[in-house]
Amino acid sequence: MSFEDLSIADRLAQIRPTIPKSVRLVAVSKTKPASAIREAYQAGIRDFGESRIQEAIAKQEELKDLEDITWHFIGHLQTNKTKLAMERMQWIHSVDRLKLAREIQRLVDKGSPCPNLCLQVKFRPDANKSGWDWSELQQELPELDRLSSLKVRGIMTILPFGLPPQESREIFIEARQGCDRLREKPWKHLRFPELSMGMSDDYLLAIEAGSTMVRLGRILFGDRPN
Repeated sequence: MSFEDLSIADRLAQIRPTIPKSVRLVAVSKTKPASAIREAYQAGIRDFGESRIQEAIAKQEELKDLEDITWHFIGHLQTNKTKLAMERMQWIHSVDRLKLAREIQRLVDKGSPCPNLCLQVKFRPDANKSGWDWSELQQELPELDRLSSLKVRGIMTILPFGLPPQESREIFIEARQGCDRLREKPWKHLRFPELSMGMSDDYLLAIEAGSTMVRLGRILFGDRPN
């Protein structure tokens, strides 16, 4: 039987032994139906990642009976969708610009709940990805630290597409070392216990380098429609 013919539960049974208990598995369910999330839930997964807020809300409505799901927003977040994301998601991995952080602060101060946040960082130039370059982030961290209502809990990174394994490994190590340095600084409000990195093709390298959260889609749910 090929991997594509396996159920989600069977795929998870193959994947679970490769992920330490200290690493959170976020099942990237974007573009997949609520029925696939329910199947993954029944197999034991509790963390699910979505990249479009309206799609996520529709699935949440179908899955109201699964009360202990933790929802992660992993896509580019438009400013006008920020309030909805804050109300519906327990994590936002993709805080990718100071403007968005300021908007989250403004909304929290007006009464919106603040999810756990990861700052999206690019450790290599990538025109297809949003996020801070590492040097840009260093310049803006002091202002981010003054946004006292934010629950910054780590950084997230996505590698450029198609890198060879050795270069992927090097970037993951660089990200972990950068996160380590951030943890050592005496911030007033920023915290960096989490390092969200690693997807279906490279999660083993990410775990080896020190990831605390991996985001797995295709390897669990199969290929997405084009």
